[in-house]
Amino acid sequence: MKKKIVIAAAAVLIVLTAATFGAGWYMLDYALAPAPDAQHMAKRYSRMFREYPYMRHWVDSLKAAEALRDTFVTMADGGRRHAVYARNDSAAGRTAILVHGYKDSHIGMLPIAKVYADMGYNILLPDLYAHGLSDGDHIRMGWDDRKDVMRWIGVAEGLFATAGGKPQIVLHGVSMGAATVMNTSGEKLPESVKCFVEDCGYTSVWDEFSRQLDDQFGLPQFPLLYAASALCKLRYGWTFGEASPVRQLTLNESPMLYIHGSSDGYVPSVMVFPLYNANPVHLAANGVYRHFNDIWITPGCEHAKSFHDYPAEYAARVKAFVGKFIK
Repeated sequence: MKKKIVIAAAAVLIVLTAATFGAGWYMLDYALAPAPDAQHMAKRYSRMFREYPYMRHWVDSLKAAEALRDTFVTMADGGRRHAVYARNDSAAGRTAILVHGYKDSHIGMLPIAKVYADMGYNILLPDLYAHGLSDGDHIRMGWDDRKDVMRWIGVAEGLFATAGGKPQIVLHGVSMGAATVMNTSGEKLPESVKCFVEDCGYTSVWDEFSRQLDDQFGLPQFPLLYAASALCKLRYGWTFGEASPVRQLTLNESPMLYIHGSSDGYVPSVMVFPLYNANPVHLAANGVYRHFNDIWITPGCEHAKSFHDYPAEYAARVKAFVGKFIK
């Protein structure tokens, strides 16, 4: 009798474990599957023009002048990544690398790219892995994407090299793109990178997926999130916990502007505060500690809507912040 109970208990445990990991596998595919229209550029342009009608004339004029150009590079994994860029002859090396969000593409960043173009900057807009015209079979949530951004920094330095000015680069990301640039900020960066702008990024993939698991399905972290994170490690080489912008920021030595909508429920507004506080202060030459960072909580804005709702103030704040570090 006792033996039968042990066998039954073991069988139940095996079934529950299998069910948990099966659900974790499903969650991983659900969360990290590329958008089905990832490469449908016409549809994405149409969507962007509906939201920002004034952009049509600017984009059309760039294309007519053949100023908005495509480039592809081969990354260390052997896959190709795509970006578009536009050169500004008066930029003297001033360059903005603009990183899009989850299941978006470079097209979604064009309205913010116009802000930098109007400021007299070169612009480079990458498609992240498995987004837009870049290769890839899963979304990397900004973690391994940081390695690609490091490569794009080098590409930008080469594309926009000028005889009269050294490269000066700002990295600006929205949502998952914000997580990407924060993750990049913790790496050893070239001197050309002067500052960052992150708009509504999350503290870590674990924190974000935990939030979505509760909001969308009413499920707790344990055991599903643990199983999905372990499977992510097996399949893709990283866990939800290690994909942590908040930890990368503790290694960052460059100024950063933090932007977040006060009504953001997708990436909760409260996430911006541990991000802002994680970035260390800097010791000025006279021995005085200074905090070079800035923060702007946009009143009433939902996720990734700060620029949409406050375009003029957004542009002014970005210009004022970046202008302190890029001349």
